[in-house]
Amino acid sequence: MESNPKFLDPRTLAKLQGLELRARSIVEGYVSGVHRSPYHGFSIEFAEHREYSQGDDLRYVDWKVFGRSDKFYLKQYEEETNLVSYMLLDTSESMRYQSADAPLSKLEYAECVAAALSYLILQQQDSVGMVTFDKEIRALIRASSNPSHFKQLLYVMENSVPERKTQTGPIFHDLAERLKRRGLVLILSDLFDDVPSMIAGLKHFRHRRHEVVVFHVLDPAELDFRFRQTTLFRGLEEMPDVLTDPRALRQAYLDEFGRFQQAVKKGCRAQHIDYVLLRTDQSLEIAISSYLASRMNRVK
Repeated sequence: MESNPKFLDPRTLAKLQGLELRARSIVEGYVSGVHRSPYHGFSIEFAEHREYSQGDDLRYVDWKVFGRSDKFYLKQYEEETNLVSYMLLDTSESMRYQSADAPLSKLEYAECVAAALSYLILQQQDSVGMVTFDKEIRALIRASSNPSHFKQLLYVMENSVPERKTQTGPIFHDLAERLKRRGLVLILSDLFDDVPSMIAGLKHFRHRRHEVVVFHVLDPAELDFRFRQTTLFRGLEEMPDVLTDPRALRQAYLDEFGRFQQAVKKGCRAQHIDYVLLRTDQSLEIAISSYLASRMNRVK
């Protein structure tokens, strides 16, 4: 199916009603043509060998065994053909922010990404679940591979209300214990929280042997801080309003924000966690397909 720019432009997507249409537009129109299946065959733990049969994937040949026996055997892995993914969606108050330069709020953008990836995973006949959270877990949808499950995920996202403070660290620790089956944990958040606590929570996921991807969803105004006139900055997540001249504090803000972002990146890198920056003024199909293509190249 050829891509349709009309449906892939974020400004058009912002006017469309329903996450399902957005998800189908992105995946069927563009991503599926770039990358057939970025997650299929995700392997967690070696289980046993089996003898090679014609047509098997040569990537899994155990060449050490071949060297000893002169026979071809393939490595088999537990849960090799049934990926379980968990979408962790931050629905705290700061996620509702949308500047004049962004066609979608951070939450809307994150929902589009979550919907598109969920649709893609279900198309592969793999399983996906979802958690929405702020300072508490608001919804926890168990993973399923049933295509009708997609409707339930959309319902949860479309009825999420961003109005509370977030606490990522305790939430991640809790979920690391709840999500018993090892799989792929995809986190969509602006990560506005205590970084050491958050990284400790991410480390818990890795300790439980989940693979983790962090999608850091940010508005361009938060990254670039291009405010010029005296501005009243509305406080979110229990923070006070501040009236100030942004030009006087722009450099200090950028320095502090840069340190925050680098701390998050460094913490993810130390735990072998993928860190993906998503700007809400970036086209959705490029943001998603770029990550999937880079992932595909790594797992080849």
